[in-house]
Amino acid sequence: MSTHLHINLRKAQALTKLFIAPGNAGTGQLGENVDLAVTDFEGIKNFCINNQIEMVIVGPEEPLVKGIADFFRSDGALQNIPVIGPRQKGAMLEGSKDFAKDFMYRHGIPTAAYRSFDKETLEEGFSFIDSLMPPYVLKADGLAAGKGVVILENSGEAKAELTQMLMDEKFGAASRKVVIEQFLPGIELSVFVVTDGANYKLLPSAKDYKRIFEGDKGPNTGGMGAVSPVPFANADFMAKVEETIVKPTVTGLQADGITYKGFIFIGLMNVGGEPFVIEYNCRMGDPETEVVLPRIKSDIIDLLEGVAHSSLDKVYLEIDERAAATVMVVSGGYPDEYEKGKIITGLDDVDNKTTAYQTGTKLDEHGNIVTNGGRVIAFTSLASDLETALRRSYRNVDRVDFDGKFYRKDIGRDVL
Repeated sequence: MSTHLHINLRKAQALTKLFIAPGNAGTGQLGENVDLAVTDFEGIKNFCINNQIEMVIVGPEEPLVKGIADFFRSDGALQNIPVIGPRQKGAMLEGSKDFAKDFMYRHGIPTAAYRSFDKETLEEGFSFIDSLMPPYVLKADGLAAGKGVVILENSGEAKAELTQMLMDEKFGAASRKVVIEQFLPGIELSVFVVTDGANYKLLPSAKDYKRIFEGDKGPNTGGMGAVSPVPFANADFMAKVEETIVKPTVTGLQADGITYKGFIFIGLMNVGGEPFVIEYNCRMGDPETEVVLPRIKSDIIDLLEGVAHSSLDKVYLEIDERAAATVMVVSGGYPDEYEKGKIITGLDDVDNKTTAYQTGTKLDEHGNIVTNGGRVIAFTSLASDLETALRRSYRNVDRVDFDGKFYRKDIGRDVL
């Protein structure tokens, strides 16, 4: 998880020491970076024991889907260390699109009609495409770093894409099974829930921008920016979300015997005022986290301890009424091929009304902060209104530079 959570943690009164694995140049200014892969469970175990770790917060989806919470619970030396994140079965809400759709259908949670296909049922997939009206939505079943969703207008292109995904494994093992679903016309938003398995708290809503180019053109990315709150997500709409989606999700997990302690990201579509679920994530999603967490005014350690100790109903949650806007600056060529190691300048010129959350950065051998990923820095600002927050973020985006720097100039424009 990038720098945003670590800033919130650093403000927490109960925090004495913060370690981040593997971390980046930004997190190194807030705690101690640890050279551990997020899936090195044995290495994480030894580090936790040797450093008397009292809580583990899992940011990325891969270790959750691979069962890090189960690993801790089944190890006598680790089982008393709380893990913020679901066990493996709960993480399948994100780890398998087919699992998630089946979960929604069984628990009456509104979502698009769908069917799943593999190599053996390719021809059936073609027939299903023919039964749908365009556009056509194809989703790799497994984890594909936010890039496994393709939306096409032409049935021939959809069939060719399905063939590539299944037969050529375009997204690797993630597309050995593909979900094809009905396209839902509407406006996307994200709702975040934190749960201790029985109780839950609703966090602020957000809207992100997934496509690489302005006007939502080009391929999907991990996210090019976000805003919070979402203007159209008024009290009436959010009441529908809570009653028809949030509550059935939490009670459905309980009914299925799934222990879920952590965050649930719910990707929604507002279709004529009615919410439908597009996807679940089993953790906080980027770049929405950069606009959601800054709006949490109360102590985040209190919130996480409520999750760990099944006492979330007793925790006070205070939300900042101000608007937040994030603009993501990425490496040229992303989400396809891009170069790393580009020196970043101007970070010292970012003013105190904007936070530059480093995501894809590292320190080189000379102590320079350089690019180390596709999405490099998220610029987040809070203000009394969204327009001012966006203006502040863009002003500071222009103060930072590196070779190949790229960003969208239309974040938030559609909801202003």
